[in-house]
Amino acid sequence: MLIGVTRETRPGETRAAATPATVRQLTGLGYDVVVESGAGALASFADDAYAEAGARIGDAKEAWGADVVLRVNGPDIEEVKNLKEGAYIAGLMAPAQSPELLAEMAKSNVTALAMDAVPRISRAQSLDVLSSMANIAGYRAVIEAAHHFGRFFTGQVTAAGKVPPAKVLIAGAGVAGLAAIGAASSLGAVVRATDPRPEVADQVASLGGTYLPVEAETEQSTDGYAKATSEAYDAAAAKLYTDQAGDVDIIITTAQIPGRAAPRLVTAADVASMKPGSVIVDMAASSGGNVEGSKAGEVITTDNGVIIIGYTDLAGRLPAQASQLYGTNLVNLLKLLTPEKNGEVTLDFEDVVQRGLTVTHDSEVLWPPPPVKVSAAPAAQKAPEVEAKPERQPMSMAKKISLVVAGLAVFFLVNAFAPDPIPDHFTVLSLSIVIGYYVIGKVAHALHTPLMSMTNAISGIIVAGALIQVGLNNTVIEILAGVATLVASINIFGGFAVTRRMLSMFSKGA
Repeated sequence: MLIGVTRETRPGETRAAATPATVRQLTGLGYDVVVESGAGALASFADDAYAEAGARIGDAKEAWGADVVLRVNGPDIEEVKNLKEGAYIAGLMAPAQSPELLAEMAKSNVTALAMDAVPRISRAQSLDVLSSMANIAGYRAVIEAAHHFGRFFTGQVTAAGKVPPAKVLIAGAGVAGLAAIGAASSLGAVVRATDPRPEVADQVASLGGTYLPVEAETEQSTDGYAKATSEAYDAAAAKLYTDQAGDVDIIITTAQIPGRAAPRLVTAADVASMKPGSVIVDMAASSGGNVEGSKAGEVITTDNGVIIIGYTDLAGRLPAQASQLYGTNLVNLLKLLTPEKNGEVTLDFEDVVQRGLTVTHDSEVLWPPPPVKVSAAPAAQKAPEVEAKPERQPMSMAKKISLVVAGLAVFFLVNAFAPDPIPDHFTVLSLSIVIGYYVIGKVAHALHTPLMSMTNAISGIIVAGALIQVGLNNTVIEILAGVATLVASINIFGGFAVTRRMLSMFSKGA
C-alpha cells in the first residue's frame, strides 16, 4: 500500500505528519511513501532529506490519492473529495466538534483514524498524540511567558541588589501542566500548581513545584480524559485563584475538557488584581479559554498592564521536534495496524485501541466509540493478613546479673591459673567484646548495613588490642600499635559520619 504525506493547509500550521526519520520506519513496515513537495518545509525538513530516507517526492494529487493519507490536522469537507474511495486517513479530527466532516468522510467510504481519540490506557501511550503535543506546549508556554515577562525567573543576589525569583502558578497538572512545572522550576522560579486530582501532588513535588490542594470532593476520571468538576470544587478553586492572582507573577492555565468549552478559571477581577507586567498564558484559548478576556491566537495587554497570551499553536512553535514526536505516534499506529509488516493495513475492531480511534468506516460514522473504563487512581487492595509473631521477651535482670557474674568468674579463673601469655590475650578479647558492644550494640540495627557493622566491630577489636600493646616496652610494637589505633579509629568514625550523612538525605528540610 502507498502512504501519502500531504502539506498542511490550515493557516499557521508548521508541523509535518512525517519526518525523514519516520519515513524510514514506514518503509521498514513494507509501505511505499510519497511526500508532497514542501510538506516539511516549515519544520525545516527538505524534500531531498525525504528522498534520501526512501520516499518519493510528488504533487498534492499523488499524496491525497494514496491508500493511507497521513496529516497533522484532519481534512476539511472540500479536501475529503481528494481522497479515493476506501482510503485511510489519520490526523487530528476533533470528532466531537466535527459531525459534518465525519458524515462527509463516511459518505465517501473513507476510514478516518482520529489521533485525538486514542483511548487513555497504558497500551496506547505510544499513540497518544495529545500527550506528545501537550508536553511540548507546556514547555513552550513557559518560554513564551518568560519572553513577555521581561524579568528574571530565578532569584539573584548581585552587587546592585537582590532580585527575587518569579512566582508561577500552574492551573492543571496533566501532561502540559507537569511540563510547564518542570520548565519553570528549572529556570529558577517559585512554582505552585493546583489540580482536581490530589494524587498528582507527588508528581508536582518531584518537578520542584508546590501542590496547592482544593478542599472539595472530585470525581475520578473513568476514561483517562479530564472531567467537569463539581460546583463545590469550582467555588473552592475560584477562591484559590483569587488569593493567588495578587501574589504570583505568571499564571499558566491548562484545563480542557474534550468535546466541551474550556472551564473558566481566572476571572476579570482576578486579572485586575495582578501586578502590572504580570503574564497569563491561556493554553485553552482555542476552546473558549480558561481566562476571562483571552483571545485565541492573540496577545493582549489589559488596562492594568497584565499580558494575556492566547496562542493556539504552542506545539507548532517548536515545529521540528513536534513533527518528530507526532510522526513517531503515527509510526506506532501503523505498526499496530500492520502486524505482519507487509505494507497492508489490517483493522481489528476487537482491539479497543483501534476501535476507539476509528471514527468512520465502511460508510458508517463510528463516533462516539464504546467507553473504555480506566482509572487514574489505583484500585484499593486488601492488605494481606500477616500472622502475628510472638513478642520477643526482654532478658530479665536476674539473668543479666547471672551472666555478668559468670563472665567475671571466667575472667578471674583465666587470669589466676592460665599460663602466660593467655591472660593478656584473654584480657584483650574481653575488652574488645565490651567496646564492640557499646560501639555497635547501642546503635539501631536499621542504621547500619551488615558490612559497616562488621567492619566497625573488627575495628573495635583492633583498637582495644592496640591500646594494650602500646604499654609494652618495645618501640616497634608501640609504633605499630599507634598506627593500628589511628587507622581503626578513622574507620569507625568515618562509618558513623557516612551513616549520619545518609540519614540527613532522608530528613525533611535537609
